[in-house]
This record gives sequence, C-alpha cells and structure tokens, in this order.
Amino acid sequence: MKIITHSPQETIKAAEKLGGLLRAGDMIAYKGGLGAGKTTFTRGIAIGMGLGDSVTSPTFALVNEYRGEKITLYHFDMYRIGSEEDLESTGFYDYPFEDNVAAVEWSENIAEFLPENTIFVTISSLGENDREILIEDGGRFAAAWD
Repeated sequence: MKIITHSPQETIKAAEKLGGLLRAGDMIAYKGGLGAGKTTFTRGIAIGMGLGDSVTSPTFALVNEYRGEKITLYHFDMYRIGSEEDLESTGFYDYPFEDNVAAVEWSENIAEFLPENTIFVTISSLGENDREILIEDGGRFAAAWD
C-alpha cells in the first residue's frame, strides 16, 4: 500500500496506525535515504504501540530500546554493517524478537538475514516535507487502511 504525507506530523500519524496493528515477532525493515523520515516513522510506530514519543535516531548507539509493560520496540541502525560478522558484533541475534517488535534502518545492509515475514517500509522524499511511504506487508494490514 502507498501513503503520501505532507508533513512530519502526517508521517507520524500514518506510522501510529501501523504501530497499533503490530504484534510480538514483527520486524519492520526500512529503506530510504538520509533524511527520508525513518526515525520520524519509528516515532509514530512507538506512539501506536503505546510506548510514547521519545524516539531518537540509533545512528551512534546502533540500537535504541523503547520498553512498554508488555512489549519492547528495538530500533536498529545498520548503516555501518557490512557483513554477518559485523551484524553478530551488534548482538542482533541475542534480542528476543519473538516477544517484541524490531524496526531496522538501512535494512538493505542485512537483507539476507531478515526473517521471511518482514514488513518492508520504503520512504521516499517528494519534496521538503512530502513523503511517499510504501508498506509491503503481504496484504496483512490492507483492510485496516481502507
């Protein structure tokens, strides 16, 4: 499904809707250039999951965790990851993904290691504040967006 937003607030609202539909075990893989809005989208997901809005870019930390009472959102930045060895050194395989949700920026760097049911979100800039957001979820959420 394709969504066009015209402000960061609209991007957050779209992501908030998706966040409310996610469940334990879901992994979101982002595609999009620098400044496309991946962290803004993750902020909306966190809000939709009931985790608040204090989301920041994991660029220097590699992963940020947003904990709720029942579920945690792991927000990864794989920009500097170039091999399975690099991925392993982040502790990626040690996270309890089956009980939580993960959002992975620069997912193309670890594409071969993503689970089969990964939800792909591609964010493209159409201008200063306009974004095209393509969500590939195998049709799982189609009814929710009608």
